[in-house]
Amino acid sequence: MATDPTSAAVLDVTDSFFAQEVLESSLPVLVDVWASWCGPCRLMSPLMSWAAESYGGRLKVIKLEADGNPVSRDAYRIQGLPTLLLFRAGVEVARREGVIAKPQLMAFLDAHL
Repeated sequence: MATDPTSAAVLDVTDSFFAQEVLESSLPVLVDVWASWCGPCRLMSPLMSWAAESYGGRLKVIKLEADGNPVSRDAYRIQGLPTLLLFRAGVEVARREGVIAKPQLMAFLDAHL
């Protein structure tokens, strides 16, 4: 599952590719942990596309479906949905749980990039 780090696409990742796409990434990675049944998660989806476009080349944006990927979900002790995880050099550097607006997402990313 090779990706172009300058691409502005939001990638869907599974447990099988989590380490490769997130932990081994040369760019910081924003992971949106979500579920199809989660209304607030659906509200966050357009913001993930916005982040991928606005921070393209500086940030990779990944979506991880919680129910289908229990290994990654449990490894990072995801308690609520949606949860945003920010990784740099394979290490979680920030976390935000619950729905947020674009200004809050921008502040969250700018504080850690």
